Amino acid sequence: MSSTDASSPPNDENNDSVDKNTLALEAAETNISMTSITEGQNERGIPKVKFIEDINSFAKSFSPPASAELLIGAFSDLFSKFKAYETNLSQKRLNYQQKIPEIEKSLSLVNHLKKKKDEGESVVTRYNLADTLYSKAEVDCSSGIVNLWLGANVMLEYTYDEAIELLSSKEKNAKREYEEVTKDLAFTRNQIITAEVNISRIYNWDVRTKRAKKFGDAAKTSTK
Repeated sequence: MSSTDASSPPNDENNDSVDKNTLALEAAETNISMTSITEGQNERGIPKVKFIEDINSFAKSFSPPASAELLIGAFSDLFSKFKAYETNLSQKRLNYQQKIPEIEKSLSLVNHLKKKKDEGESVVTRYNLADTLYSKAEVDCSSGIVNLWLGANVMLEYTYDEAIELLSSKEKNAKREYEEVTKDLAFTRNQIITAEVNISRIYNWDVRTKRAKKFGDAAKTSTK
């Protein structure tokens, strides 16, 4: 059997390992960092992805010049971080969407109880005994006391005025935080789009550069 017949086929895993090692070495030598691919931040410190207008100049701004693979890797890593943050913000926004109506409902109820107390009246209501079973009850509002669930199985007793003050404060803070989360979510999604656009443009730039180099080398060979 000849040496050619006995040779093993190329190992893709070994090639991938070499490529990864090469990129890791290039990343260590090139002074690329988070500040290199971002510019500024929003009011709550979320970084803004830098849009790369001139990719060739941007790649040469590093020492040594950054390859397309390294730049794509940097923006892909940033893209992944923003996607994870987007998921986190989406969950926060959903929590506030559920929390705010509950606060508003509780505040409306306490205001109603206080009004009835001031009018010297009681409140007739229905309370849930089971999934499909309700019973009628009369609530004495003269005590001016209400119990509020604060979370983590904690319930505290408040006067109507104290409860209204607490719930109003919680409502105000929840709505403010909801607006901030909504703005941050929109901002984060814009950064995801910018990162995706950069990755696509860097890839196309790399293809054009390699194609131009290939044609240039072919032209030099033909003139010899």
